[in-house]
Amino acid sequence: MAMELATLGGGCFWCVEAVYNQLTGVESAISGYMGGHVHNPSYEQVCTKTTGHAEVVNVTFDNEVISFQDVLNIFFTVHDPTTLNRQGNDRGPQYRSGIWYHTEEQRRIAEDTIKRIDAEGLYRNKIVTEVTPASTFWVAEDYHQDYFANNPTQGYCSYVIAPKVAKFRKQYFERLKS
Repeated sequence: MAMELATLGGGCFWCVEAVYNQLTGVESAISGYMGGHVHNPSYEQVCTKTTGHAEVVNVTFDNEVISFQDVLNIFFTVHDPTTLNRQGNDRGPQYRSGIWYHTEEQRRIAEDTIKRIDAEGLYRNKIVTEVTPASTFWVAEDYHQDYFANNPTQGYCSYVIAPKVAKFRKQYFERLKS
């Protein structure tokens, strides 16, 4: 096994975590916060939009099973990387699209992927996903972990996360855990 860490922000961390927890080769997907200036922020602090943090997911994966490139390809299909500080009705800098890289190789792959997707014209608008060095990852509160799995009938889960997960499962069915 060759474990690697990817840190991704694609709007609400519940949505990102729900997708990556279902992928073969992913050992864990943990919701948390990165990119801000407050030590160990709470969800309530991050929601004030003053801490600088984004909602992110630390994805630990076996790169012999799923590559970082594949992790990114999925990332760019499960959220809108062209909206600044927004995913659907979730608005604010904590919902920004971002890749926090852990190695120079991840930085290069992320930047090349964005250039390729923009050149292919897959989106009407240019990608605004930030590519930034990883900083301290602060694990989100326990109630945020595995949120979709634990609360499938909650309103946000039913109307926002479930359709994203269904689209993902249809598109990547061959990569799902059994």
